[in-house]
Amino acid sequence: MLAPQSPQEAYRRVDFDARAASGDPRDLVAICFEQLTGSLATALRAQELGDNAAKSKALTRALSAVLALLMGVSGDGPVTDALRHFYDAARRTVLDSAINFDANALDALRQDCVEIAGAMRGGFKEIV
Repeated sequence: MLAPQSPQEAYRRVDFDARAASGDPRDLVAICFEQLTGSLATALRAQELGDNAAKSKALTRALSAVLALLMGVSGDGPVTDALRHFYDAARRTVLDSAINFDANALDALRQDCVEIAGAMRGGFKEIV
């Protein structure tokens, strides 16, 4: 049997599924960055509140977003190599924080992702 979900979680999931189903590759990358930044923020807040279950769930969502981004990189070249390096470092940061929580590293990653997402919205979509 499925575990009960909060109304907020159910809405988030429906919104995510609808956007993912109708998005082009750039939209999907933007969705992954939204999921990643939001999940990192949630993990940081959960740590402050001492809510280990919410922190674990948020880190799992963040890891899923990073893995989706990493799997979506194709081709060769300097931009591709840079993306793979960034996503791999992000993956390690999230995994390391699942074992030994590092708020500073997660916040730095979150800020980097916010900047990248902002650049994408600002017209730098060709890098994705």
